[in-house]
Amino acid sequence: MTQGLSGRLLIAGPSLGDPNFDRTIVYLLEHAPQGALGVVLNRPSALDVAETLPPWAVSAAEPSVIFSGGPVEADAVLGLARVRDTIDCPGWSSVDGVIGTVDLSMDPEAVMAGVEEVRIYLGYGGWGAGQLEEELAAGAWFVVEPGPNDVFHPEPERLWGDLLRRDSALAAMASGNPSWN
Repeated sequence: MTQGLSGRLLIAGPSLGDPNFDRTIVYLLEHAPQGALGVVLNRPSALDVAETLPPWAVSAAEPSVIFSGGPVEADAVLGLARVRDTIDCPGWSSVDGVIGTVDLSMDPEAVMAGVEEVRIYLGYGGWGAGQLEEELAAGAWFVVEPGPNDVFHPEPERLWGDLLRRDSALAAMASGNPSWN
């Protein structure tokens, strides 16, 4: 399978069979021969950013809650940010264009000048060497380019269905299991 899917969305298909990723959308932060890493975009928690990481609340994307990024290292905190421009922004590393990771250990004021919005994740999804490729070959995931508002969707609980409705070919493939539609 193709390497280099960083910046793409993985849409959980009906054959996935892993309850950790049931009806999820994963944004791939890294995809290389050594493995892959991503965050689940559509699992908001009840933890408010303002209460948990107050300095980052001013730039938190709506809903301004902490997201469950995946089952790996559930206590690891990752920040995803959209910058205004792809120029150098301290503490920010591009994944794909203006979307990238932000170093949450930095002083937010040093980063905020270039940041449009931030989303905070606890945990992530991870795959060892060749694991994601096997899942892709088995049809467990659909790979799509993100739309302009997908990564920071204001109603993340709707993202899975919205993506299926937007792409009729995906909806047809997912219809193999009526409970998924």
